[in-house]
Amino acid sequence: MSLPPPRPGIMDITPYVGGESEISGVKDIIKLASNEGAFGPSPKAVAAYDELSGKLHRYPDGGCAKLRKALGEMNGLNSEQIVCGAGSDELLGLLCRAYAGPGDEVLYTEHGFLMYPIAARTAGATPVKAPEIGLTANVDELLKKVTPKTRIVFLANPNNPTGTYLGMREMERLRASLPDSALLVIDAAYAEFVAAEDYAPGIEMVNNGADVVMTRTFSKIYALGGVRLGWAYCPPGIADVLNRVRNPFNVGSPAQAAGLAALADHEFTERAYRHNLKWLTWTEQRLRDMGLQGPASVGNFVLARFPDEAGRRAEDADAFLKRRGIIVRRITAYGLPDYLRITIGREDEMHAVVGALEEFMQ
Repeated sequence: MSLPPPRPGIMDITPYVGGESEISGVKDIIKLASNEGAFGPSPKAVAAYDELSGKLHRYPDGGCAKLRKALGEMNGLNSEQIVCGAGSDELLGLLCRAYAGPGDEVLYTEHGFLMYPIAARTAGATPVKAPEIGLTANVDELLKKVTPKTRIVFLANPNNPTGTYLGMREMERLRASLPDSALLVIDAAYAEFVAAEDYAPGIEMVNNGADVVMTRTFSKIYALGGVRLGWAYCPPGIADVLNRVRNPFNVGSPAQAAGLAALADHEFTERAYRHNLKWLTWTEQRLRDMGLQGPASVGNFVLARFPDEAGRRAEDADAFLKRRGIIVRRITAYGLPDYLRITIGREDEMHAVVGALEEFMQ
């Protein structure tokens, strides 16, 4: 029997592949491939999650009221403008479903998050890439790609996998130069790690306009990737639209409980922030010392560029690390075959990966 054909464009999607988690034959693994929190989640978040184990037969609060209230109080936001999702990935997809479709274009940067073109094609829209300069988003290059068909501009700030960012002035210039018909979506998944004074995640831009959305996640500094929890801060009209198209119980009760507890554990979050800042700086310097260059990162990961020499290429380094039980991320799918992306892990893990790379580069 022949299968019914999928909607045009679906078979053009390259499925997203996450970071590896296993090495055949290796029991003790150091995983630095997925930008997961170095310490794991707050113990208070784990306890809150476990507490729900006896109530899994109950439906969750479909509106995530307590979580939205906590997010609003923490960030000075109107909770009615917050929409929660099963990870920020779900919210990116919902925005495409709601605001883009066949004949429309969705714009993103050359080395932007791979979920942007996937979300666009899933909605029937056409993804369009704008060049980056120095592995950094460039406002002028983005604007050159804007057409009357542009409906959404996705910008990860900071960007994954490059770790680079645009400051407030450039973000404001981008918004001011976009047509009213284009929605600017600022994906601020790594905002909690950024120490740069000229950075802002996008809250003020949402407050000042009707066509900006900021998305955030609990997967990074809160280390809750396994429960799938994210949120969007939107103008009221867009929040209303997302609440109409999302599933009614899209965030489970354990995820909501863990998220609430993680938000309240300020000491744990501050510890994670300080740890990342210290070891990000240390790792970047050690990589430079061994001749591995990459853009300055403000996230919880670094890029390292390997020479185009037999036996010393990125794929060779990746294989070398795996033989030592260390998993980092190849990013060929992002158009960066010469680089490896390395998550900032615990102190012992960073010593292990840097020590292994020093051996490899000898």
